Amino acid sequence: MKAIIFDMGGVLIDLDMDACRNAFKQDLDFYEIDEILDPCHQKGIIGDMEEGKVSADDFRKYVLDRSRPGARPEDVDKALYKILAHIAPYKIELLRSLSEKYDIYMLSNNNPIAEKRASEMFREAGFSMETDFKECFMSYKMKMLKPSAAFYKEVMRQIGLPASEMLFIDDSQSNVDAAVAAGLPAVWYKPGEDLKELILSC
Repeated sequence: MKAIIFDMGGVLIDLDMDACRNAFKQDLDFYEIDEILDPCHQKGIIGDMEEGKVSADDFRKYVLDRSRPGARPEDVDKALYKILAHIAPYKIELLRSLSEKYDIYMLSNNNPIAEKRASEMFREAGFSMETDFKECFMSYKMKMLKPSAAFYKEVMRQIGLPASEMLFIDDSQSNVDAAVAAGLPAVWYKPGEDLKELILSC
């Protein structure tokens, strides 16, 4: 194995869906969040933003048009930030250790608002998304979403290694199954488990 590809939310960063939903409802009176926010596969306007079909400003406008008077674009960002809860310190140490032996990548269904906060969280933890990962493949930039086979195949093409030398880790069984079907070896990480032990077992 030469390359390890990590999903971000649920694998490297713990998620708090309830805190995010509550922030949209309590701070903005935006109740549609219950219908569109999902741990693995976003729907509606969030899904469109993650697929690069609409911009962050389009998303902010959509939410504000349906929120209480006086709500601001930065309130939308702060509410969405709540989905990203915590990076366990051992995972940062694990990434540092792995980066000495392997090329490490990120492959994430993500959007520009959450990516900004994630980058800050990694930086605060002493790791850089921009320089310590060999590449971060973000859905909104590539205009593709997991579990699309095209997304996995494009990532494999860009990495340029034989499939047998790569490993993808995701917290969604459907994403893992789709990656394997596309030819990318993958394993399912259940949030709360020991990520190091999972990698050592592969």
